[in-house]
Amino acid sequence: MLGKAELLTAIAGKNRGLLATETDKLAIAAAVAMLEDRNPTPRPTEAIDLLAGDWRLLYTTSQELLGLDRIPLNHLGEIYQCIRPQGSRVYNVAEVSGISFLEGLFSVVAQFEPISERRLEVRFERAIAGLQRPIGYQSPTAFIRDIESGKRFLAVDFQIPPRDRNGWIDVTYLDADLRIGRGNEGSIFVLARC
Repeated sequence: MLGKAELLTAIAGKNRGLLATETDKLAIAAAVAMLEDRNPTPRPTEAIDLLAGDWRLLYTTSQELLGLDRIPLNHLGEIYQCIRPQGSRVYNVAEVSGISFLEGLFSVVAQFEPISERRLEVRFERAIAGLQRPIGYQSPTAFIRDIESGKRFLAVDFQIPPRDRNGWIDVTYLDADLRIGRGNEGSIFVLARC
């Protein structure tokens, strides 16, 4: 699909948005809008088989996520969003790398509920932040398995208070290997299936 190739070209080399100039951001936003107009899945929240799985972030305008790159002596690694329809859970996992033995990890666990044909309401429940080695982090899949088993981690591991829990995301484009979403704070997220 032509619009998809244009978007992927526009975000290439932008390090998930960290290296995007204002001009780049405008061009990427235009490519995103063009692709959203050609969404092959008009009711993405009903397409659970397509929505489910592990997704890797390719680009975002979220300053909260991109701000993880400001941790001294480290830089932002891969960011994943893993959707598990059984249990209606979503797991956000951000890797931070840099100095050996000081690689970090930030994760948020949330419950989601479809509230329209493209909007998912998200209720954040738990946050985990720490060093990858003491946590025993190997991969998002293994980490999620540990979370689901009820494991507590040698990390900052806490429940998120109800007042800070709610958000939503509109799934504006979804196919077998690409997903675009727009969050309640106005951020764009472009993700590829892992």
